[in-house]
Amino acid sequence: MSSPPNPSSRKRFHWAPLIGLIVSVGLLAWVLNKINLREAWAYAQHANGWLLLLTVTVATITFPVRTLRWRLILRDPQGKRLPFRPLWHATTIGFMANNLLPARAGEVARAYVAAQQTGVRFSTAFVSIVVERLFDGLVMLALMAVAIAAPSFPVHATVGGRSLAAFATSAAVLFAVVLLIALLVANRPTFWLVLVERLSRRSLPVGIADRVVRLSDGIVAGLLPLKNPARFLGVVLWSLLLWVKNAAAFAICFRAFGLDVPLEAAFLLQGIIGFGVAVPSTPGYVGVFEAAALVTLGFYGVDSSLAASYALTYHVTTFIPITLLGFWSLSRLHLRLGEVSKAAEQEQA
Repeated sequence: MSSPPNPSSRKRFHWAPLIGLIVSVGLLAWVLNKINLREAWAYAQHANGWLLLLTVTVATITFPVRTLRWRLILRDPQGKRLPFRPLWHATTIGFMANNLLPARAGEVARAYVAAQQTGVRFSTAFVSIVVERLFDGLVMLALMAVAIAAPSFPVHATVGGRSLAAFATSAAVLFAVVLLIALLVANRPTFWLVLVERLSRRSLPVGIADRVVRLSDGIVAGLLPLKNPARFLGVVLWSLLLWVKNAAAFAICFRAFGLDVPLEAAFLLQGIIGFGVAVPSTPGYVGVFEAAALVTLGFYGVDSSLAASYALTYHVTTFIPITLLGFWSLSRLHLRLGEVSKAAEQEQA
């Protein structure tokens, strides 16, 4: 029998969509106030259709690359590699759910589907996704550093009166510290498991302590790939390929809209968008994505209406394929979106 939902968790789940809606509406209103809608529509109409098609193709290839990288991180209880297909279905359903469900439920849905299809613990699958995000953050920051160090970078670029380079440095330190802690836990799992169990047994009721101990087992299992040097290097290389290829999609779209910006600006753009969509927003990151693109392209002197047209077109066209792929995976697994959403809600509780 599952434990009763934690009231505070349920409260967070109900408030998150409202906070996200407020953030998205506010940012979208800010974007619309900065642009001329007729001009933005005209820019979209004159974009190169073949280059847009190439943009969508390259962006969509991100997802099989993600799945291949995930196979290096997530293993079965015996440490064996999991088959590609169930992880592919979990990936497409997870990203489709992020596009359609609030509170980034797609991350939980992805772990839930992976657990159901492969037999790994939900907590292990979820921690493997957290590990992915750590590598994503560090690689995006490294590529942002390339753009910031390039001669083409606008030295006047600031956010809230603080230099963009300072923000990137602070974020890099934070991600590096978290990754270091994860490496310590992965290399001394017994020490951490014993420590967590002792502290839990001493300070928590028996039922909650048992749940914490089981959760810590799953977390450690999810971090074990970091202990293997070959797998660690493999995850780094796949992450680099993933984000260079993703930046290529942004760069191709630059050319589709005739933007006069250097190619390395794609590294900066994807980094700011990548960290921007981490803030609460509506499903699909509406408003946040466009505002991040408007600010970034503004650093390079791109007209606001042109920047907004670029962002909206890229966002909408790349949104469609993964959403359709997610629905296809649902049908293959005989699942419904409502079922996955409910399961994700229960796991979050």
